[in-house]
Amino acid sequence: MSYQEKNIAVSLVSHLLIGGYYLSQLFEMQQAGGLVAARVFSLWAIVIVAIIVVNVVGNILTHILLSIVHAIKTQSEHVEKYVEDERDHLIGLKGDRVSHIASSIGVLIAMLTFAFGQPPLVMFSLLILSSIVAEIIGDLSQVYFYRKGL
Repeated sequence: MSYQEKNIAVSLVSHLLIGGYYLSQLFEMQQAGGLVAARVFSLWAIVIVAIIVVNVVGNILTHILLSIVHAIKTQSEHVEKYVEDERDHLIGLKGDRVSHIASSIGVLIAMLTFAFGQPPLVMFSLLILSSIVAEIIGDLSQVYFYRKGL
């Protein structure tokens, strides 16, 4: 597994965990009697901050751990340089395209729920959910493209 694949795996796991937390909290609110604006707003803030912090910390820890493993394997103090080539950029762009398409479909679905009479909180909750799902789909497509050998 390459360095980029490991970073994508960290991102994928963090998005899955945060998405699972978000869905569980939404279902819990729905079971308790519906979406309450104050709880939904605080949940959005928690999820957005968690995505940023967990991805940054996860990528930093991944880089540190990979450097330690490389030093142990090679028994040298030479730091391995992780370079992105054109293939990595192309795979990143293809993953971004897939993520944007998934996000656009999610925005369309969220707008349709509002157009069909659902409360605005449902629409905005679906927007946040669609962004998380789009990131997961983008990460999965990048892993697929790396495995396919594009």
